[in-house]
Amino acid sequence: MAMELSIISFGTHFYLLIITMRIALGIEYAGSDFSGWQIQHHARTVQACVEAALSKVANHPVKVFCAGRTDAGVHALGQVVHADVTAQRSMHSWVLGCNANLPQEISILWAQAVDDNFHARFSAQARHYRYVILNRQARPAILSKRVTYQPKPLDVDKMQAGGNYLLGTHDFSSYRTVACQAKTPIRTVSCLTLSSIGEHLIIEISANAFLHHMVRNIVGVLIAIGSGEKQPEWADTVLKARNRTIGGVTAPADGLYLCAVDYPAPYFFPQARPPL
Repeated sequence: MAMELSIISFGTHFYLLIITMRIALGIEYAGSDFSGWQIQHHARTVQACVEAALSKVANHPVKVFCAGRTDAGVHALGQVVHADVTAQRSMHSWVLGCNANLPQEISILWAQAVDDNFHARFSAQARHYRYVILNRQARPAILSKRVTYQPKPLDVDKMQAGGNYLLGTHDFSSYRTVACQAKTPIRTVSCLTLSSIGEHLIIEISANAFLHHMVRNIVGVLIAIGSGEKQPEWADTVLKARNRTIGGVTAPADGLYLCAVDYPAPYFFPQARPPL
């Protein structure tokens, strides 16, 4: 959608008509030093930083809407947001201008013009998360706060067997925080796979949408299974209980990444490539 400025005359009176443009942006951020995505009073958040940067480039206040509100400490490689702006800028200028006004932990990867029907959250068809566990005796240094450290040996095959119970459409009440405000606990998990890359255990999970702490609670259950504390069937027992108190410990935020968001045609956006 192109931005238009029109001057309309009625008799001797002239009026400047300003038409807004909706843009979508892809964002990468390291969430360790933020209190999550959503704006909070007296706390540093990703949304507040992004809105401040966009407002400077647009030269007017800008509000953004995201595909998924990540928690404190959670990272993103492919967060998607949209905003309505009245400033006329090239997409390249939105990227460069915002990045010049953002802290080093946040980077705008791309910007695209979209129509008014696009909504970063409500137009999304699926979200893809990756959880990275460093499975060795020594704690991480270089990847501190970028991976979850687990010194106990983990059985990937048993964890995969447990994760298989969670595929499909289910009531995930046992896997969400008691403070979750979602109207329904029903979610459809389309992918849950585990793999090892050296000392790193990678958990990939995709769903139409996620509940508050859902991925971290799933990982907590899978770690208990992988360490031998529980059998794979326990993941199903927890699921069917529909009771959060039955589940295990919530896994740390350090290893969690929002990797990508899927949208229907004609919204085709660049996909980020995970570092691991």
